[in-house]
Amino acid sequence: MHRCAWVNLKNPLYIRYHDEEWGVPLHDDPALYELLILESFQAGLSWECVLNKREAFRLAFDGFDIHKVIAYDEAKIDALMQNPAIIRNRRKIAAAVSNSRVFLEIQKEFGSFDRYLQSFTGGKIICEEYTLRTTSPLSDRISEDMKRRGMRFVGSTIIYSYLQSAGVIDAHGQECDKHHKQQGD
Repeated sequence: MHRCAWVNLKNPLYIRYHDEEWGVPLHDDPALYELLILESFQAGLSWECVLNKREAFRLAFDGFDIHKVIAYDEAKIDALMQNPAIIRNRRKIAAAVSNSRVFLEIQKEFGSFDRYLQSFTGGKIICEEYTLRTTSPLSDRISEDMKRRGMRFVGSTIIYSYLQSAGVIDAHGQECDKHHKQQGD
């Protein structure tokens, strides 16, 4: 199989992520929530680093049960800061808790987080290759809206990566067998 050039072919986890998850349209709110929290931990790091720790994050963050995460207090944040299996950044951990509250507010307002995201695209998948850019007018708008609502670690670059991962943007390169397959090209 031909894959996007960014895939580290020495990392089976990364290969599986590319082949089975990246760019596949994601409409399940719990999965969109987990992905958003994980993407926020990517700030200043690589996605591969976060992906390699995903299972540890799932354990540490109670399976990304949003109702448990919004209840995290300083003692839980301190405990997470002691967990060497995850990315230990107090500001990112605290943002995960507060972003979870905003996520729930968005769900309440739009009926689902998926509908919120789709409201920016009219439900259409945007096709552009990963080599084109690291932000876009779309990621700028969504990032600005999320920040206005109180989210942190959701800059345009993080949101652009999130939109690619969640399949809102189909960004597989021309060298990849999955190039715009969601569109039937």
